[in-house]
Amino acid sequence: MEEQLALMIRTPDEPGVLNALTRVIVEHRANITYVDIADRRESTSTVYLELEKVTAPDSLIEDLGSLPIVYVVDRAPSFAKVYGKRIIVVGGGAQVGQVVIGAVAEADRHNIRGERISVDTIPLVGEENLAGAVRAVARLPRAVALVLAGALMGGDVADAVYEIREKGIIVLSLNMPGRVPDAADLVVSDPVQCGVMAVMSVSASARFDIRLQRGRRY
Repeated sequence: MEEQLALMIRTPDEPGVLNALTRVIVEHRANITYVDIADRRESTSTVYLELEKVTAPDSLIEDLGSLPIVYVVDRAPSFAKVYGKRIIVVGGGAQVGQVVIGAVAEADRHNIRGERISVDTIPLVGEENLAGAVRAVARLPRAVALVLAGALMGGDVADAVYEIREKGIIVLSLNMPGRVPDAADLVVSDPVQCGVMAVMSVSASARFDIRLQRGRRY
């Protein structure tokens, strides 16, 4: 039976570590879905791996632990299980704060019933900074929706919105001057309500279909 597996592996902080680890994983015909290197200190680091199609997890852990470079191998809950889907809120500080109030309140209703939806924010100004942040959302693990909360957004920011929508990211926008509202999936004037609807658009339990709302303004 295949299963998913998340591991924390303590190793020396030196070249060749990932090569040695992935060689064992390939031998077990497991697939790496996420990797991160964290906790670098005192010439050691922790490699966090999320794997799928693992047929013999105990055997895989034993083989990894037998490598000379491996100090400790521990199972861990996956980020998807702990933090779940991620909603990213970007824009002006005051507007971001109000969107987050709505998003966190709505996420709490769903998470208390077993879902996992998290909310991340960054207040930013300037077209270049905003466009870079928008494009980066498509590279963030588990990010499924973006809310753009500002007073004026357009130009390259709107181009970036079209790009990440092509990659499957849902984009909500406050009603504001500029091209971003026209580029977004959904425009909501009230920032608190925008945060609520962002969560509803990604929730597995909400009776809200973003496909039926695209192009609308509230």
